[in-house]
Amino acid sequence: MGGVSVRDVPADKFIEAYAAFLKRQGKLPIPGWSDTVKLSHAKELPPQSIDWFYIRSASIARHIYMRKTVGVGRMRKVHGGTKNRGSRPSHHVDASGAVDRKAMQTLEKIGVLEQDEDKGGRRITQAGQRDLDRIAQTTMEAEDEEEDDDE
Repeated sequence: MGGVSVRDVPADKFIEAYAAFLKRQGKLPIPGWSDTVKLSHAKELPPQSIDWFYIRSASIARHIYMRKTVGVGRMRKVHGGTKNRGSRPSHHVDASGAVDRKAMQTLEKIGVLEQDEDKGGRRITQAGQRDLDRIAQTTMEAEDEEEDDDE
């Protein structure tokens, strides 16, 4: 099965697989504040999963793969959510910029992303695209095997 890209794989399966790959690889530096930070001021608690930084990094890598260039402001909007304001109507609130910026910087350090000088923001590198396509390929193969086992 050749020519499988990230677009061909369901987002949740791909993000889970890529986050596991990043964790297994061990090259992604985790910031020291990762155990106490809230991901948005709309949230009441910090993330419950200990692997949340890998998942956020995988989500950012996939999002930038699907589009040409993306900046921190756009990622804040994507990862934002609805703030519960009690009896008042709820409103959309952007996510923490520091978390998304740090995730982008760490992905830059391992060579998945690079800064786009012309448009601003970040884009995927050739090596990063190759890695993401390879993970998509293995995810698709694993999904096909699961379907074969079910039959």
